[in-house]
This record gives sequence, C-alpha cells and structure tokens, in this order.
Amino acid sequence: MVINMMLEEVLKANEEFVKDFEPKKLSHMPQKKLAIVTCMDTRLTGFLEPAIGIGRGDAKIIKNAGNAAVDRDVVRSVAAAIHALGVEEVMVIGHYDCGMANVDPEKLEANMKARGVDDKVLSEVNLKEWIGAIDGEEENVMVVVEKIKESPFIPDDVPVHGLIIDLYDGKLKVLAKDE
Repeated sequence: MVINMMLEEVLKANEEFVKDFEPKKLSHMPQKKLAIVTCMDTRLTGFLEPAIGIGRGDAKIIKNAGNAAVDRDVVRSVAAAIHALGVEEVMVIGHYDCGMANVDPEKLEANMKARGVDDKVLSEVNLKEWIGAIDGEEENVMVVVEKIKESPFIPDDVPVHGLIIDLYDGKLKVLAKDE
C-alpha cells in the first residue's frame, strides 16, 4: 500500500492553486446566515453548493456519513453556528442513492476486523447505528430535522428545513418546510 501517494498529489495541486489564487479576506460568519447538515458523499463535492446557490463564505456546512449521525457533535456544531456565528436558518439536505442506505453491518464488521479493530470494541456498539447506516434517504432527512429541532440548544425561532437532492439531475425536493 502506497501511503504518501495521495499526499504528494494534494501538495502539487495546492502549489498550482496558489499560483493563480487571488486572496480575499472573508469573514468566518456565514454571509447567508445558513447552516447546512449534509452527507459526506464525494458526489456532493462541487455539486451541492452550486445546485443551491451558495458560494465560498455563504454557509456553515456540517458533513457526516449518511447525514445521519445526529449526535452531540452535529448538534454542537449547529448550536455553535447559531449562537456564535449568526446562523438564522438550518437546512438538512440528504441525497438519493446514499451509500449509508446500503450498509451491510456484517460485511462492515468483517472489514473492520480484517483491518485490526478489536472484537471487544465491536461488541460494545450497535455497529449499524454507530456508523450512521440509514433505512431510507427521505425518512432519514425527517429524523435528522426532528432531532435538531428537539435539541434544547436549538432555539424555537430558528427554522430547520428538510430537503433531498437527486445526484443525477440536481433537482431539489423539499421534505419539510419549517415556518
């Protein structure tokens, strides 16, 4: 296994990027006062932002596997975006054809064991839940919206919307519009 191959590629790309980059001082405050909770799927990179009309500096984007693990860290990030960074609206944006909807817990466990994860560690968690596997993309968006809204750290006056995007045609569908 070649470990530093990707690192070298990234560093070379960065050198090229910096040559043509025109520095611009941006605020850490999201200009559109928006926080987005979404999936880490690679197909969303360079796709989601233009599909919803946001650019660099416009929104806080919180990503995780399957847009599903609404745990302490996700809620903490949304709360920080609201209370410390001026966010006034939250969007949970899932996508169809999500890899976390097709997770096979047994295969995942076997892969983890093969890579050296201890049996004891694996026996202490519900692996499907821990990894953020979901049963359905639309249903998952609705669950995440409700979990965020139910948090005592999220003010009632902050709208939390649920949307889903099609990775193949870019069409966005509203699943929950919070007024």
